[in-house]
Amino acid sequence: RYQLLDLPWEDVLVTHIFCYLPLRHLVNLQRVSKQFQALIQVYLANCRTFDLSQVGPYISKEAFCTILKDNKVLQNLALQNCSDWVTDKELLPVIGQNQHLLRVDMKSCVRLSRHSLVAVSLSCAHLQHLGLAHCEWVDSLSLRSLADHCRGLQSIDLTACRQLKDDAICYLAKKCPDMKSLSVAVNANITDVSVEEVAKNCRELAELDLTGCLRVRNESIRTVAEYCTKLRSLKVNHCHNVTESSLGLLRKRNVEIDVEPPLQRALVLLQDVVGFAPFINLQI
Repeated sequence: RYQLLDLPWEDVLVTHIFCYLPLRHLVNLQRVSKQFQALIQVYLANCRTFDLSQVGPYISKEAFCTILKDNKVLQNLALQNCSDWVTDKELLPVIGQNQHLLRVDMKSCVRLSRHSLVAVSLSCAHLQHLGLAHCEWVDSLSLRSLADHCRGLQSIDLTACRQLKDDAICYLAKKCPDMKSLSVAVNANITDVSVEEVAKNCRELAELDLTGCLRVRNESIRTVAEYCTKLRSLKVNHCHNVTESSLGLLRKRNVEIDVEPPLQRALVLLQDVVGFAPFINLQI
């Protein structure tokens, strides 16, 4: 009579069974016996994706370090649920021993420093996707290091990275021409200079988020329309100097824009006021 643990661990259980189970269940499975604990450690050491949102609402520093201590093959790392406490001390060893990372999400990890970003740039030469939203510790020097070493970067989220200015974004655009998705939202330092440099260098750009970039104007949006022929989505909400004179060029190409055309906005306002806009005869 065979039991679960009698099956080949790495060839069957790790590869074909445990990959379908939520990480939090596997972590709990370690408590069953020493054999299961050893088995789960084998799985964790060979795990390609580590998403902390799958563990539960909270994970301790000790658990984080224990789970990842033997893993050297990570390709995707998402640090949700530990953004309040994770520091360079916990993250740097993980980055240092995982040089095959393709995707890293450090969104809202407020206790990290520029040293973590530099470590990512030096260790992860094949990085393609990076999330740094609301990481206000990101500065020009660390972003330049990333641009120098991760030339294959395809998407980066720099939302609310308010230390960054035009020079850093321009440098990134020149070094990473394969960029397909970029967010520099909620940063009043960003001007037409950055947007035009991105448009001219990143011809594969499909998604651009400029939400709340108050100094961006129509001129740079026209440049985006001219050079970024593969653009699918543009966010310019709260960009008060961007008007329909530039957005109209992109609407004609069916680019998804988060700001409604003037007529549509007027109808929405009218509906809010009178409550029966669908019944209004627009020819009156």
